[in-house]
Amino acid sequence: MEKPEFKPFVPASSELKELTFKAVGLGVLMAVILGAANAYLGMKAGLTVAATFPAAVVAMAALRAMKGNILEENIARTTASVGEALVAGAIFTIPAFVISGVWTELHYLESTLIMLIGGVLGVLFVTILRRSMVEEADLPFPESIAAAEIVKAGQGGQSGAGVVFVSMGLAALWEMFKNSNGIHIIADYTQHYFTLAKSKITMLGTNYNFGGGFIGESPAASPALIGVGFIVGMRVSAVLFAGAVLGWLVFVPLGVFMNPGFADLAAKGHSWLQISEEVWFKQIRPFAVGTMIVAAFYTLYNLKDSLFAGITKAVKDLRAKENKEREVTRLEVDLDFKKVGIAILVIALPLYGLYEYFAQSVGGAFVLTIVMVILGFLFAAVAGYLVGLVGSSNNPISGLTLSSLLISAVLLVIIGVTGQHGVMAVLGVAGVVCTSAGIAGDMTQDLKVGHILGGTPWKMELAEIIGVIAAAVILVFPMMAMDQVYHIGSPELPAPQAGLMALMAKGIVGGQMSWPLVISGMIFAIGLIIVNAPSPMLIAVGMYLPFHSTSAIFVGGVIKWILDKTLAKRNATAEEKTKAENHGVLISSGLIAGEALMAVILAFIVLGERLSGVEHTFMGNSVSVLKNFAIQTLGVQHPSAIAGMFVFLAMVWLLVTLPLKASKK
Repeated sequence: MEKPEFKPFVPASSELKELTFKAVGLGVLMAVILGAANAYLGMKAGLTVAATFPAAVVAMAALRAMKGNILEENIARTTASVGEALVAGAIFTIPAFVISGVWTELHYLESTLIMLIGGVLGVLFVTILRRSMVEEADLPFPESIAAAEIVKAGQGGQSGAGVVFVSMGLAALWEMFKNSNGIHIIADYTQHYFTLAKSKITMLGTNYNFGGGFIGESPAASPALIGVGFIVGMRVSAVLFAGAVLGWLVFVPLGVFMNPGFADLAAKGHSWLQISEEVWFKQIRPFAVGTMIVAAFYTLYNLKDSLFAGITKAVKDLRAKENKEREVTRLEVDLDFKKVGIAILVIALPLYGLYEYFAQSVGGAFVLTIVMVILGFLFAAVAGYLVGLVGSSNNPISGLTLSSLLISAVLLVIIGVTGQHGVMAVLGVAGVVCTSAGIAGDMTQDLKVGHILGGTPWKMELAEIIGVIAAAVILVFPMMAMDQVYHIGSPELPAPQAGLMALMAKGIVGGQMSWPLVISGMIFAIGLIIVNAPSPMLIAVGMYLPFHSTSAIFVGGVIKWILDKTLAKRNATAEEKTKAENHGVLISSGLIAGEALMAVILAFIVLGERLSGVEHTFMGNSVSVLKNFAIQTLGVQHPSAIAGMFVFLAMVWLLVTLPLKASKK
């Protein structure tokens, strides 16, 4: 049976304006704002959220005021989503330079080059792959279809921008009250150590005193993390939380109890809480790294069919691209493939220079450049295909990046490039591959939305390149500010994926791998795979993240489950379910953006005071005045964890009650 002919929302014969200054300018502005927010979220929680939905509603609201059309909205949304995708690749890898110790702080020029080269290569790779990926009818593209439906609904005046902005304001206000650099009268979470009775055990004829217990932590009072949990849903958040339970409530108590030397530390004045946190940081996290390694390769193994299918279709498409037997409409025109190929070769030159600077080896830089171009194209196909299957929010680019890191690390060791220069070179490969794969997945999703709406491919591809250049030049600054204030690798910004990359690079190239712990984690992952456990990678990430973060994400998943169950109990129609879910996603997107942006703004205020030498700037004084007013009015002298608990009631109202009302409209 023949498939029905596809008809876009805007026909091919349309002559609507598309690649305009206002559309691209708005897109670049949103790319920077959403990218900065996701940089904070990614380094704090290890997860990022696709910017397509909030970008779509904001673009509709803004361009409606400027009398823009649907194709201009599409260009603005496409350009805007670049920021989130680029920074997702960046925060998974670039902070690893700091965590590994090869940098004392983030370097602007090198970080910008990694993002710029990787991002542009990602756009060029997907330009070659577009026809085979985007026009493949067997790929469902769930998020692309949802975004396109939101845009179509917006043509009837239902943009949803007000929902996003109101939830952004509420989350920003909440962050102001709980951030340590803000008013800070609300504690993010509470923590207590539960001590268990001491035990005496004789081992090999020697008596040992064993002690310890376990840490009890409340979920973080974070609208952003709860919003993340709502978006990813109950299953993903539950698997992530299962990893946290294993790491914090099983392995940490075991690690404390099984080491009798810790009893001596406790006798010397160290608290069991400090000891347990050290066990998690220096023993459980390397164990989780071993689990991640095996989980990453297992994920890639499961994608082998998708990988070969994507590459095969791309090659066939390249062979058939010169077919001129029929008239080609604007909907089929990409950037010229020959020029794209030349551009890839040209970009390889500064890529080689970057790697030569890192590795201080001509041969090593040459090998790494070849590896990056090959793996970059390969993983761009994988990322694009995955987005077509499960959406960009679930694109496992960290697994792809880890694979490229391991391959390049082994090659460098073989040719004799080791030490700090070897670590920097390996992380440089990981950074370019990760940003390339992030952009590739995001762009495939954007091109599919444009395909549904009737956008012109080459104009969208050019807008993506403009967005990448602008975002790469600017987004390093908020990352540097957050490092200066919150410190990358600290509990406030653990940057879990970057920590994994740093540990692997130092372990293989620098010879500092905690092999017993890592190998134990690898064996644990094999056990999870044997029993068919859901997503060993998510379980490992749950062990690696702070408990209060993963438990807050789990709360968001539970709230989403409550909404789903309520809709089912009310026998809601498919349309009502879609309305409720979309409304919840818009609220969650606003919560994420609002909290993260306020954290970035407060970081810039503190950093500005430090760099200028002025202790009390206008903004800093304003925050101090608000803090003193709040303390005097409410009588709060210390941040209250009890006050933080009220956010969970508010989240139930925002993410259950309001979506249920929206489903009836």
